[in-house]
Amino acid sequence: MRLGLTLGMGAGVDIALVLEAERLGYSSVWCGESYGNDAVSPVAWVLARTSRIKAGTGIMQMPARTPACAASTAMTLQMLSGDRFLCGVGPSGPQVVEGWHGQPYGTPMTRTREYISIIRAIVAREAPLEHQGEHYRIPYDGPDATGLGKPLKSILHGRPLRFYCASITPGGMRLAGEVADGNLPIFMSPEGADLVVKPTLEGMAKAGKPADLSGFDIAPYTKIRLGDDLQACRDAVKPELALYIGGMGARGKNFYNDYVRRLGYPDAAAAIQDAYLARRQREAAALVPDKLVDEIALVGPADRIRGRLQDWKAVARDGKIGTLVLTGATQAALRVVAEAVL
Repeated sequence: MRLGLTLGMGAGVDIALVLEAERLGYSSVWCGESYGNDAVSPVAWVLARTSRIKAGTGIMQMPARTPACAASTAMTLQMLSGDRFLCGVGPSGPQVVEGWHGQPYGTPMTRTREYISIIRAIVAREAPLEHQGEHYRIPYDGPDATGLGKPLKSILHGRPLRFYCASITPGGMRLAGEVADGNLPIFMSPEGADLVVKPTLEGMAKAGKPADLSGFDIAPYTKIRLGDDLQACRDAVKPELALYIGGMGARGKNFYNDYVRRLGYPDAAAAIQDAYLARRQREAAALVPDKLVDEIALVGPADRIRGRLQDWKAVARDGKIGTLVLTGATQAALRVVAEAVL
């Protein structure tokens, strides 16, 4: 099982943390974006300051960039870093897509399929770029087109890329298995691994890929809070969980809430959402079950975390995950996990 970590958004790059992860043998570091910082700039900073660890966008929001722009960015980072860039892309949610980027949400799975297909075609350089789809028409031929656009081929000879999605819906995970090389699910648990593995394998089968995950990296984001007081550690991660479960999306359109229901917590998911949407954030955090935290996070004293890591290692031995990506890690936490896994 490989190890990764995430960078916090909006607080700058903790390069000392990244360098310690690289020293310990972590394989990857990831940065996301919401509606403030972008994912690419921190990743470029990390790649410039390191020599071995890979860095990925987890994820680049597709509505923020044309596929050609994302391809140019990815090919450039891959070239500058010596093939250490991991290309994570995703649709984000309707609140961000329409409320921040001012773009129509459309059909996210169709957009993902088209987006990755276009980038792959640009990197392959087998022919000048042409694509006529639901979301992207290249060259553009809309009613306001000049008619001067022509198919172009990248002047940069791109190197192969690994594509990651960040889906937690069954359809999205099937699509990831079909068109990508990895997925970054959130809130995964060893006990609920098949919620991710089954649809992923279904997508891979549809694409005619091998019927195992040896070439596909399921890399769950896993919160970690190291400390002697178990309950305090649980409580420290609950506000962020409540934000996702209760506030990241409208009622009936919250993918994280739906996923927690599928994990086996429908009543808690409903109660957390009710409280959060009523702006009772503290109450929402208090409603996050300890049992859910214990399943999807690594919390408490070092020995307890080491014990829980054995469950993750067993899932990895079964071929169900490839990388465990820690979120919220300190240098001390990085070392505890590395000693238990690497």
